[in-house]
Amino acid sequence: MNRLALAADKLECSELVARFARGIDRCDAGLVHDCFHPDATDDHGMFKGTASDFVDWVMPLLDTMKRTQHMIGQCLINIDGDHAAGESYFVAHHTMATSDGDILMIVAGRYLDRFERRDGEWKISNRHAVYDWNSVNPSTDNWDRDDPENPSEYGRRGQQDASYAHLLHAKSS
Repeated sequence: MNRLALAADKLECSELVARFARGIDRCDAGLVHDCFHPDATDDHGMFKGTASDFVDWVMPLLDTMKRTQHMIGQCLINIDGDHAAGESYFVAHHTMATSDGDILMIVAGRYLDRFERRDGEWKISNRHAVYDWNSVNPSTDNWDRDDPENPSEYGRRGQQDASYAHLLHAKSS
């Protein structure tokens, strides 16, 4: 395999990891589904089963949270023909309401992914989340997102988020 093809394969696999994180944070079930092959499996510890069932499980869970943000760190991808194994570090922030006020739960770990290229397209065939550490503290977020005088734009769940229109613009240019 030439170096350029190897780099392109690694990039396609690492972009799947990024698209998954985006889909989770925007609560976009379709985007998350598109990262997996139809027969893919997922092991997130609290959930073990098909990737499709994972999406059906995680979306209502995300609805219980005010905000999430998954940061993807280094991705190591080993390509072997139409198969690949990857380890991608993540730090996930979750803002949740409790009876004592909002809390910020941070979870850090790694996604151990198996990727397969089928019909020329890379997708995840198996994901295993490994957790390294977590932290739970009161949230110090004090932005008033509902203040009409505030000129800042804030992230939103779903396709109302500014990133959807922004990324579509690149396709039409």
